[in-house]
Amino acid sequence: MFKEKVASLLNKALEEKPSLFLIDFTVENNNTIRVILDGDNGVDLKDCMDISRAIEHNLDREEEDFALEVTSAGATSPLELPRQYKKNVGRKLLVRTVDEELEGNLTNATEDKITLEWKAREPKAIGKGKVTVQKKRDIAFSDIHEAKVILKF
Repeated sequence: MFKEKVASLLNKALEEKPSLFLIDFTVENNNTIRVILDGDNGVDLKDCMDISRAIEHNLDREEEDFALEVTSAGATSPLELPRQYKKNVGRKLLVRTVDEELEGNLTNATEDKITLEWKAREPKAIGKGKVTVQKKRDIAFSDIHEAKVILKF
């Protein structure tokens, strides 16, 4: 009952902020509520505060004691949803599938797959030495074990 009430408040709050989307939502046995958000344009402190208030101000602590955490998906968190990939088009990703690890620029993301592009050094077809070639691969979401944005400093 408590979890359903919190979920309803959370969904209503997210409807009012369409650029935000839910990554994870849990209510533990001790009534610790954890909400992890992401956004098409990122998530700032005000976004977290707004969602937190929308939940907290509509629950009665006299009825049910609870703790509430609203956070953004961290920069080093793995990408989970197609919407997260779409917002990261143009950035460099490290993608692990069952049998390989690829690093490249995310050039496209649909509901079913992503497209990675990168440069690789390969042996020349004729003669000695290597040549740089442009590689491109489509990877289905179902084949992705883990994907993270590579941060540059």
